[in-house]
Amino acid sequence: MLLYQLLKDPIQLILVLPCILVSLTFHEWAHGYAAYKCGDMTAKMYGRLSLNPLAHLDPVGSVCMLLFGFGWAKPVPVNTRNFRHPKRDFAIVAAAGPLMNLLLAFGGAGVSTLVWYAGQSLIINYQMQLDTGFISGIVYYTYLLFSLFCLLNIGLAVFNLIPVPPLDGSRIVSWLLPPKASAKYNRIELYTRYILLALVVLTWLPAPFSNIVDWVFFPVDWLRGVLVNAFTGFWDLIFGLIWKL
Repeated sequence: MLLYQLLKDPIQLILVLPCILVSLTFHEWAHGYAAYKCGDMTAKMYGRLSLNPLAHLDPVGSVCMLLFGFGWAKPVPVNTRNFRHPKRDFAIVAAAGPLMNLLLAFGGAGVSTLVWYAGQSLIINYQMQLDTGFISGIVYYTYLLFSLFCLLNIGLAVFNLIPVPPLDGSRIVSWLLPPKASAKYNRIELYTRYILLALVVLTWLPAPFSNIVDWVFFPVDWLRGVLVNAFTGFWDLIFGLIWKL
């Protein structure tokens, strides 16, 4: 689990907390802003068009971000009756959060790759404890900060695209379904929180119970890895060409 890795290095834990705050805050702000642009003022009325993390954090979702590297925040209130095109606009609002996280992850991957190219020798020497000086530490932890930022944002985007109500992916699927099928599908939301809490509990139990969590989240973890490699690979290509000039 992500938390176990972070506890090995307390500084990593300090770095990951602001990453979680920024990732969750911008995710929910994007939902609210998209709803506002589609004609719904509900998020603004409830103070959710804010970049204050306290307006958006969900305790359980934040803990899951620490444990697994993916989680959720408090859903932004939306009134679909205010939308000009209710079903389509609801899907747009749902997609806005994960898209924001992918944009943040793409930017984070760019910064971490730039730091790697600019200070590769310092980072490697610090990792191997050949140079534990102040400058090497700053460069290493800057690289680590934006690497974690990229990882957490991709994790948040991918997790929220799971098609299980009330996650964002379910809103997109609901938009594609006929009205009756959509209504039945959305009833799953009544049980989702309990399922997620059960998965959190299972992580603290011995195998084979804890293995259930690995099986459930394997597709999410796999896709997260694919996207991390794609984003870092793109920036590696760009900066590799620049450094050869």
